[in-house]
Amino acid sequence: MPPRGAPGYERGSGRGGPPGLGSARGGSSAGRGTPPSRGTPPSGPGTPRGGPGRGTPRGGGGPPRGGASLRGGPAPSGGTSSQIPAHVEAIGIKRPGVGTAGRNLEVITNHFLTTIPQDPINHYDGTFINSGSELTLPIRVTFELIKRLQLNVAPNVFSPRGVYDGRKNFFTARALSFGDSAEFDVSLSDAPSPGMQQEDQPPRRGPKYYKIRLTRVAEINPEVLARFLEGRQSNDERVLTAITALNVVVRMQPSLNFPFNVRSFFTDAETRDIGAGIVLWRGYFQSVRPALNKMLINVDISTGAMYKPLSLMALCLDFFGRPHNNGNPNVQQASVMAPRRGLPDRERVRVQRFVSGVRVSNTYRARNQGGGPAASRARTVRRLTKEGANDLSFTGDDGQQITVANYFRQLLNRPLQFPEAICAELNTKAIIPLELLQVLSGQICKKQIPPEKTNDVLEFSTKKPQDRLQSIRNGLAVLAYGQSEYVRQFGMNVTTEPLKVNARVLVPPTLKYGAQSKQPTITPRDGAWNMIDKRVYLPCSRVEQWIVIIYDQQRRFDGRTVDGMVDGLMQACNVVGIQMPNHPAVVRYENGQGIIGDQLRNAGMECRQKTGNLPNLIVVILPEGGNDIYSAVKHFGDVTAGVVTQCMKSMKCSRAKMQYYANVTLKLNVKLGGVNTIPDPRSTSILSDPSNPTVVMGADVMHPAPGTVGRPSFSALVSSVDSDTAKYIATMGVQTGKEDIIENLQAMVKEVLQMYLQYRKMAEKKTGPAPKRIIFYRDGISEGRFKEVLERELRCIRDACKELGIAPKITFVVVGKRHHVRFFPKSERDGDRSGNCPAGTVVDRDVVNPVEFDYYLQSHGGLLGTSRPSHYNVLFDENGFTPDGLQALSFALCHVYARATRSVSIPAPVYYADIVCSRAKHHYDPQQGLELSLSETGTNTEEQAASLERYRAAFKQLNPNMKKLMYFC
Repeated sequence: MPPRGAPGYERGSGRGGPPGLGSARGGSSAGRGTPPSRGTPPSGPGTPRGGPGRGTPRGGGGPPRGGASLRGGPAPSGGTSSQIPAHVEAIGIKRPGVGTAGRNLEVITNHFLTTIPQDPINHYDGTFINSGSELTLPIRVTFELIKRLQLNVAPNVFSPRGVYDGRKNFFTARALSFGDSAEFDVSLSDAPSPGMQQEDQPPRRGPKYYKIRLTRVAEINPEVLARFLEGRQSNDERVLTAITALNVVVRMQPSLNFPFNVRSFFTDAETRDIGAGIVLWRGYFQSVRPALNKMLINVDISTGAMYKPLSLMALCLDFFGRPHNNGNPNVQQASVMAPRRGLPDRERVRVQRFVSGVRVSNTYRARNQGGGPAASRARTVRRLTKEGANDLSFTGDDGQQITVANYFRQLLNRPLQFPEAICAELNTKAIIPLELLQVLSGQICKKQIPPEKTNDVLEFSTKKPQDRLQSIRNGLAVLAYGQSEYVRQFGMNVTTEPLKVNARVLVPPTLKYGAQSKQPTITPRDGAWNMIDKRVYLPCSRVEQWIVIIYDQQRRFDGRTVDGMVDGLMQACNVVGIQMPNHPAVVRYENGQGIIGDQLRNAGMECRQKTGNLPNLIVVILPEGGNDIYSAVKHFGDVTAGVVTQCMKSMKCSRAKMQYYANVTLKLNVKLGGVNTIPDPRSTSILSDPSNPTVVMGADVMHPAPGTVGRPSFSALVSSVDSDTAKYIATMGVQTGKEDIIENLQAMVKEVLQMYLQYRKMAEKKTGPAPKRIIFYRDGISEGRFKEVLERELRCIRDACKELGIAPKITFVVVGKRHHVRFFPKSERDGDRSGNCPAGTVVDRDVVNPVEFDYYLQSHGGLLGTSRPSHYNVLFDENGFTPDGLQALSFALCHVYARATRSVSIPAPVYYADIVCSRAKHHYDPQQGLELSLSETGTNTEEQAASLERYRAAFKQLNPNMKKLMYFC
C-alpha cells in the first residue's frame, strides 16, 4: 500500500474572486439544434383556455408576443396593485403600477420565452443510503448514481427519465409505477457508465453498492404557475417548487455534459490561460424566471476558472509563476518545491490552499492484489507534506521504516525524478509524490483568484453589447433546449429569439456646483459631465498643514517628479476652491518594509516642530504593489491618528495630467468636510422637500470567501446628514460570518440618526430637525431571504427611531447587482457611444415579477463591456411613492457619488456602504498579523466562535475625528 499521512488538515481559501466562478463538473459536449414544433408557444391572445387536449401540441405557429398566456388563454390584465386580487400576498409590496416618465425605447433582453408544462409534475425526494446510514455525496457522484439507476437498474420504471438537481429533488413528467416509495440498489463498479470517462468515475475499490430511496412528495399542478404569472396567485411554496422543477428540467442535460456550478455550465470551446495554475473557460448561465404574464429563461455568458490539467508538480510550479517546460519540468525547475532548496513553509501553505480539494489520478501503474495492473482512480488532494520524499518515512508492510522516495523506487523500478520535492496526502491518506499525480480536466477552481490576475479575468469576461448578445445566441445552441429529451418530455418549448421589451429613458437630474462657478449647473449627458468652469458646491475648511510621504525609490520618483506632483495637486485644488499652503511642510522618503504608523507619526511630529501644527492632510505616494502599505496608511489615518490620508500611485503621478489631479481633489474635498455637488432641488423635489426632511441610508454586508471558516462578516451603514442628501457618514461592525442580516442594526441606525439630528441643528441651523422620511437602500440580500431580512431589519429601524422619539415614514428597497439580466439597444442609434443602452434606461414591465414591486434601472453610462442594470425590489413603503417617483429618486442618487463626475450603477449611499465594508481590513492593526485572507483550521462550532471573538476583539473602531467625515471616499 502507498504510505499514509496524518489526517486533520483543514483546507481554506482567500476572499472570493469574480462572479461566475464555481464548483463541480460534467463531461462532453451538447448537440446543436432548435426547439421542436411540439408545444410551440401561442402567437397571440384569443385561444380558448384549455385548447387542445392533453398530450397534443398547443399554440400557434410563431413565438409568443407580449401579454399572451403561456397556456393558450387570452392575455390577462394582471400587473398592478389595483388589478392584483386582495387574497394574493406579496413578500414586499404589490406592484402599484408602472412608470410613464421619460422617452420610450424598445430594447432586447437576454430572456427567452418558454411554455410551461401542461400536465402535472411529480416531485420525489431522493436519499442515498450505505450501510444503513443516509449519505451526503458529491454532486458528481449523485448524478452518476441517478444516471445508472435510470439507464441500467430500472429503465422500465423510469420511462421517460426523470430530472434531478444533484441533492434531494427528483421530478418526473408522469407518476412512477411504484407508488409512494421505493428503494433501488445501485453499484459503482469499475466499468464507467455511458458518457462518463474513466478518470471521471468516483473512487472505487471494486463494486460499491448504494441504496437509493425515492419517496413521493407531491404532485405539482402547473395551473398555480399560470395563475401566478397572471397576478392571481401568491408566491407561495407551491409556486417556488414549480419554478425549481422547471429549472431542474432545463439544467438536466447540460449537467450530464459539462462541468457546472449552481446555474452555469462551462465548455472548453473558448479558453484563456492566465497563469497561476488557472485556465478560464467560457460558460453559460441559465435560470427560469417568472415575469408579468410570461415564463422566461434568462441566459447569459459566464466565466469559469478551471485548474490546468497538468501534473500536480507542474500545477504547483505554474501557481508560483515558475517555468515547467509545458508541464514537463526539469530537476532545476522542480527544485522550487523542495524544502531543502529553500521552499518557505508560508509558500507551501499558500500553494496547499490552492490545490486542496483538487481531484487527481496517479500516472504510474501499480499492481492490484491479483498481480495485474490496478486501475487509476480519481482521488482528492488533502494537503501537502512539509518534508520531501527523501525525508518522509513510514512503516512498511514488513515493519521496517522506509522513505517515500525508496518506497516508490521499489514500486516503479526506477528512482523518482524529484526525490527532494514535497508530496501530496490524498483523501485516502496515501502520500504520493507530486510528479506521479495528474490533475483531472474540467475542475472548477473555487479558490480566490490572485489579485494580479483579476484584470485577465475581467478581460476574458468583458464583451461589447452586441458581441455579448451574439455569444448568448450561440449559448442557446450549447444549452440545446430543442435537443433535450427532458425539456421535450415535460412539454416545455423555448423560443430561439431573445425577447424585446418596452423601456424608458429617464431625464437626468440637474446638478449644482459652487455659486462662483462659471457654469454653476450642469445636466449630465450619457451619465457623464466634467468639472470645467466649476467649483465645488461647498469647499472644505482650509488645510492648515500637509505633508508628503513617498514609499517609492528616489531614483524612480525624484525631486523633479515630487515638484510636478505638488504643483499639479495645488493647481487642481485652487481651481475647484480648496485652500491649502502652496508647499507641503514635510517631504520624506520612507522604506515600506518599516513600521508605517511610526513613520507617519514621526513625519507629523516633524511638521509640528517646523510649523507649530500637526498636519490635517497626509499625501502618500505608493509604489506598484503597495497594497500592504496602503492598508497600514489607512489604519494610521482612520483609526490611530484621525487624520485624512490621500494615497496616489507613483506611476500615475509620474505622468499625470490635470484631469488626474482634478479627480483627486474630488476625494480630498469630501474627506475634509466639503460637498462637491448636489442635485438641483427643482429637479429632485422628493429629496429636498423642506416640509418632509428626508434621510437616505445605504446598508451592506460583506461575507468571507466560500470555503472559509471562523471568519467574520462585516456590516456597514451609511447615512445622509444634510438637507441635500449629498453629505454622508458611516458606521460599521463585525458580525457572525456569512450572516445576511445586520446584527447590530438598531444601534447603528440610532448612531447615524443622532448625527443627522446634530448636523441639521448645529450646521444647518434647522428648527424641528427630525426626519419625516427614511429611504433605506439595502444591498447584499438574496431573494430567498427578503422576507426575513425585511421583518428583522425594519423592526430595528423602527426601534432606533422610537429610542430617539421620532417616527419617520420608512421605505425599504433592496438593490441587487448579482444577477444576469442585460438590456441591449435594438439599433446602434439607440445606444450610447459604448453600444450600451443609455444611462437612465428603466424597465418595469415584461421581465419583472408578476406580483412584487420591482424594476431594473441602468443608471450609468457604458465604458467597457456590457452594462448591468441594478434590480430594485421595493419591500416596504409607508411613503406611498409612485413608480415614477421612486425611479427618479434612485436615479438622482446615482449622480451624487462624490468620487466621480459620472453617474454610478447604484445609489451613492449603497455604493459607499460597499466601500466601507471593503475597508474593514484597515481596522486591524497591521503589526498584529491577524490575516483576513487565511482560513482557520478549526471546523467545530466552539473553534469558529472563538475565532470570531478574536476578530471582534482585534477590530479597532473609527477614530472620533473621522466620524463626521466621508473618510471612505
